[in-house]
Amino acid sequence: QVQLVESGGGLVQAGVSLRLSCAASGGTFSNYNMGWFRQAPGKEREFVASISRRVSLTNFADSVKGRCTISRDNAKNTVFLQMDSLEPEDTAVYYCAADDKAYYSFSTYRTSSENERNYDYWGQGTQVTVSS
Repeated sequence: QVQLVESGGGLVQAGVSLRLSCAASGGTFSNYNMGWFRQAPGKEREFVASISRRVSLTNFADSVKGRCTISRDNAKNTVFLQMDSLEPEDTAVYYCAADDKAYYSFSTYRTSSENERNYDYWGQGTQVTVSS
């Protein structure tokens, strides 16, 4: 059983950067694909970014592509989401998620990583509020 704890959220002004962290425990972190999702008020939860296990393939939603970087530190059991040039539209609760599925092509991984149903473990979320 993997436990995930997000941190790093807060109230920031538009244009600044923020780095979210997700600390994992209870499993072999390097075996897990990690994803970030977000849910804005009144909206469904949506994919933000993901990073695969083993070779660290990355994938980003179009809405954040070019403004976000995802990375992982397997020695510290932590995945990071760096968000730059924040916009009010980025306001949401950000969730970290994990699964240990094996993918054998990037296209399959990319499609699957965007679907929240493919993740087995979720954190409680961290609030990010961007003021204009």
